[in-house]
Amino acid sequence: MNPAEAHILDQQEPFRSILLHLKAVIETVIPEVDMKYKWRIPCFFAGKQPICYLNTVPKKGFVDVAFWNSAHLTKHIELMVSENRKVVKSLRYYSLEEIDDTVLTDVLQESYALRAKGFY
Repeated sequence: MNPAEAHILDQQEPFRSILLHLKAVIETVIPEVDMKYKWRIPCFFAGKQPICYLNTVPKKGFVDVAFWNSAHLTKHIELMVSENRKVVKSLRYYSLEEIDDTVLTDVLQESYALRAKGFY
């Protein structure tokens, strides 16, 4: 089993369900994406280009889908969180029911389209 998959399956609920749903959406929207385990979190790459990563924060009760190239994103920016980060922005979820697949799909598609732009 991929270490990133093991990381997801080792999470407690509701985080496991949230992560599994996010992973499924990401892999559906960007079929050529590759999930790797970097910095102790699941990270998604298209070739060598990073697209997003999943970060669970149990103490605060949420899961972030964070985008490396968020400086270039224009869709649904008002829904993104940049708390304590200079560049990276994320969509934050406290429950499975909060996930709006349309918003997530829009941001994933834009992030993938802009993947060559990089961090800044």
